[in-house]
Amino acid sequence: MKKTTSLLLTALVASSVLATSVVADPSKGQRVYLKKLKGVCKKDGLKNGADLSKKKNRKDWEAIKEAGKLQEEWIGICPSGEQKINKLRDKDVEDLYDFCWKYANDGDMPACG
Repeated sequence: MKKTTSLLLTALVASSVLATSVVADPSKGQRVYLKKLKGVCKKDGLKNGADLSKKKNRKDWEAIKEAGKLQEEWIGICPSGEQKINKLRDKDVEDLYDFCWKYANDGDMPACG
């Protein structure tokens, strides 16, 4: 019994560690915007990441993601950042999507620059 319990506990811990490493993160998405897009998107009138995320509501962001057109949408909002947006890693795209979804015009209010 002790061996079975130990095995189950080990499996539970391992699965929780693996599950958290795959989940995208809005705060990381904010960092992606600040590090890679903030400078170029200012040319297109975006003062901060909130301006990017507020362009759509949560339902719209979900539909855009499901259609596989996130980067195209971001390029439409920030044409000056096309090269940088196209170079984003898959993980960065997921994190930036989570940021946009969380802080969409019907979502939370971000506190970012």
